[in-house]
Amino acid sequence: MFVNSLFLATNPFFEAYLHSDFLGKLIIIGLIILSICTWIIMVHKVWITYQARKNSDNFNQAFQNKKSTPLDLELNERYIINPFFEIYSVLKNHTIEILNKNRLFGGSKIDKDDIVSFLSPSDIEFVEAQLYSAISNQVKHLEKNLYILSTIVSLGPFLGLLGTVWGILTTFSELQSAAGGATNQMVIGGLSLALATTVLGLIDAIPALIGYNYLKNSIRDFQTEMEGFSTEILSSVEMQYRKVDVQ
Repeated sequence: MFVNSLFLATNPFFEAYLHSDFLGKLIIIGLIILSICTWIIMVHKVWITYQARKNSDNFNQAFQNKKSTPLDLELNERYIINPFFEIYSVLKNHTIEILNKNRLFGGSKIDKDDIVSFLSPSDIEFVEAQLYSAISNQVKHLEKNLYILSTIVSLGPFLGLLGTVWGILTTFSELQSAAGGATNQMVIGGLSLALATTVLGLIDAIPALIGYNYLKNSIRDFQTEMEGFSTEILSSVEMQYRKVDVQ
């Protein structure tokens, strides 16, 4: 308890908070809240991205084992975070729906009991459009709330600058109305607020900037992987179900 009290007493940010006025306290509290939000969002988003990559890699391995029959992979198991699974689900559902429709309205008879349906070029283009839409939705989900980090990158230094200007302004204001021994204490209190808010603003902005750039680049690279996976599964379906053009 004594150690905690001693630490708080010698902490420059705590000292600046104690000697600041109401607006100065609000600025410091706001900067601390921004810092907490930054780390919560970064840790959460890094975990989400890691889980998405890990689960997608596992699903990709499962798909490779059944690549010759691309629509036979079961969809019973649900994943919390698995973009590859979601993309494959879109492909399988739309492909089966189109095949059933083609079988009903324009299937090719092998014999009197068996009717085989195929995918036309327009059907494949439709499925491809649905895959790109699914990829966009997955990217949107991964980038959710990232705008908060970019906002903190700009807001943190400006809020710190506001504290700096306010601390200097209150210092000069008190110097004009003060006299004698209280002058040094007023100067120290105003300058500590000015410097503390500047440092806190940078402490907010620097991790937010690093985290935002890292997450954006990571999600962009993963988007490329999703596009490659969608091309691969669509090619597998096309090889299996596209009707051969015979001249």
